[in-house]
Amino acid sequence: RVVLLGPAHRVAFDGCALPRADAFRTPLGEVAVDTEARTVLAGMPGVVVDDRPHAHEHSLEVQLPFLQRVLPSFTLVPLVVGRCPAGTVAHLIGAVWGGAETVVLVSSDLSHYEEYRSAARHDAQTAASIVEYASGAIGPYDACGAYPLRGLLEVAREHALVPAVLDVRSSGDTAGTTDRVVGYGSFALAGASR
Repeated sequence: RVVLLGPAHRVAFDGCALPRADAFRTPLGEVAVDTEARTVLAGMPGVVVDDRPHAHEHSLEVQLPFLQRVLPSFTLVPLVVGRCPAGTVAHLIGAVWGGAETVVLVSSDLSHYEEYRSAARHDAQTAASIVEYASGAIGPYDACGAYPLRGLLEVAREHALVPAVLDVRSSGDTAGTTDRVVGYGSFALAGASR
């Protein structure tokens, strides 16, 4: 099961939205929505079942082909996160946490449309905040997925998971000019070594 959280780019709302759809379709096939998890979450404060935030949202859908290539089969718990306190997001993640069968993934860019060097500094600060569990230091201009990210960091601290930076880059490193870039980061959370 993949619990996938992403920011709401197109529809402004408070809380988190689950879709009514029972599957997401990509060129690689369908991904079934975990209907049991949806039922559990739908009854919780701060959650709505509403297709509107999902209709034109790319933050979740861009992750699906990657997941389909790495995981032979999985069910999906897709949450579009609007303006939402970290504690609410953490509570939702905790409700579907499970065990080794569950992967939690937050989809987010980092900085947007800054000059290359400025973005690198900005994104380095955000990466440091993630590694230090400084969720309160991460705002919407630091990561478009600040709301789900802050909630995940609360859960990570609660479960003694250690955040690690895998890579931080920008569109200036990969495919574009350096005058206005978008920052990207990849982070992992793992159990503390003993």
